[in-house]
Amino acid sequence: MIQSFQARDISTKWSDLPGEKSVTAGVRTAIAEVWSDAGFDVGVWEHSAGTSTDSFDDEIFVVIEGRGTVTDQHGNVIELAPGVVGVLHPDDVTTWVITEPLRKVWIVRSED
Repeated sequence: MIQSFQARDISTKWSDLPGEKSVTAGVRTAIAEVWSDAGFDVGVWEHSAGTSTDSFDDEIFVVIEGRGTVTDQHGNVIELAPGVVGVLHPDDVTTWVITEPLRKVWIVRSED
């Protein structure tokens, strides 16, 4: 059975970032898990305008809306814009500088 979802229409739950992750005061993120099967989890993640830091598991993402950059601890930069596909790894410590609120679809391996 094939399936699909419209990433722009997924309802996400917003929350304030913890102080240790928020470089800019008032940064908020939102998340919704959309699908989990066949060894993968898929969801939607949003980030308000501002700057934050974080680390992730292995992840592939596709930017749906928004603009900014994500930079790792080695100075590698991904220019974030609609249509950009990015890859993150567990040892990446990232800084997200979001100039237009960002929405991305993420894909990770299931922890099962």
